[in-house]
Amino acid sequence: MRYSRRVRRVAMLSVHTSPLDQPGTGDAGGMNVYIVELSRQLAALGIEVEIFTRATSGALAPEVGLAPGVLVRHVDAGPYEGLSKEELPAQLCPFTHGVMQAWAGAGPGHYDVVHTHYWLSGHVGWLVAERWGVPLVHAMHTMARVKNASLAAGDTPEPAAREIGEEQIVRAADRLIANTAEEAADLARHYEADPLRTAVVHPGVNLGTFRPGDGRAAARERLGLPPDAFVPLFAGRIQPLKGPDILLHAVRELLDADPALRGRLIVPVVGGPSGTGLARPERLQKLAARLGIADVVRFRPPVAQHGLADWYRAASVLVMPSYSESFGLVAAEAQACGTPVVAAAVGGLPVVVRDGETGFLIHGHDPADYARALARLAARPELAAGLGEAAARHARGFGWEATAARTLAVYEEAIQAHRFVTRGLRSNYG
Repeated sequence: MRYSRRVRRVAMLSVHTSPLDQPGTGDAGGMNVYIVELSRQLAALGIEVEIFTRATSGALAPEVGLAPGVLVRHVDAGPYEGLSKEELPAQLCPFTHGVMQAWAGAGPGHYDVVHTHYWLSGHVGWLVAERWGVPLVHAMHTMARVKNASLAAGDTPEPAAREIGEEQIVRAADRLIANTAEEAADLARHYEADPLRTAVVHPGVNLGTFRPGDGRAAARERLGLPPDAFVPLFAGRIQPLKGPDILLHAVRELLDADPALRGRLIVPVVGGPSGTGLARPERLQKLAARLGIADVVRFRPPVAQHGLADWYRAASVLVMPSYSESFGLVAAEAQACGTPVVAAAVGGLPVVVRDGETGFLIHGHDPADYARALARLAARPELAAGLGEAAARHARGFGWEATAARTLAVYEEAIQAHRFVTRGLRSNYG
């Protein structure tokens, strides 16, 4: 266990989604997994983590222990239910007040660094970090300008208020954490982020949960899937940004090219409506019916991590046709389970998926391209098996331990730089 000389306690902020929420539904997704796993590993390094999130139910305890050394604090800010993410900017003042109250009860010097996730949290963190005299470390997770540059058909653009808010956070943060070098370049290109204040830290995978385990046959038996089925899996939030409709169109093309495949084809869609997908939660089911593939598509609700690992193991391939991904945690998890991935060549996915080695990267979002990749895997099981073995080896390089160690180093750099700036200001005005 490593103990930091400069970092004892971190205030981690996640305004709009709680680390206790089930990923794959509502606004909960990869960021929730990121916060939970990073916090656990930081605690294993001897760092106490307190996570502030908005209370969404009166039944929630004010404080909940997530793991040894990790505390979740529920902050009252606005009505418990019925608020969309787009309405939360109006609640940032009461949320900030709740965070400040917790700090006042603990006393000055309680926190050594503020680490914020997503732009809403960044605005709260900006204020409290200045008040506490500690550095602000911010992780975007997604960026409005990147999302707006690659919108799915019919999807809603991110508002100008978010773009402006992200600009302000980029200027205010002592350090920015980017998931990949491409994300760091996007920060510089779209927001003029200082490369010297931007650190690339890859997210990790819980390799104890996501691993090949007892194999595909056993996982399929547990899930009630035929042992000889061809199973292209979609896992994640159901919203246009993630492109699940592209998979369904690809399945239609796959069956048109090889009608005999229908007898052994099962397409699980594991996840719940999210974001702009909440406006038409039945959209994907209606599309499956309209395409004439409702008999092979199986919609399943989000599941906890151990259950999700079984879906990965049971799948012949994970399909991830996203329009934007800051990293692609689902792809990393599937590969850790020994499952190859067919994914869009966007965002961090080219880092996670090695084209031709652990899966296939598709340039663009033409369903025919996805159908051709799936046809190759359906026709050549030995190819899928080889890709899956390479995927499991590749994913072993994405453990959360390395992510936490690198993040802690970023905290220490931020503290040192903040102290240097503070001393400089004191000497100038003293």
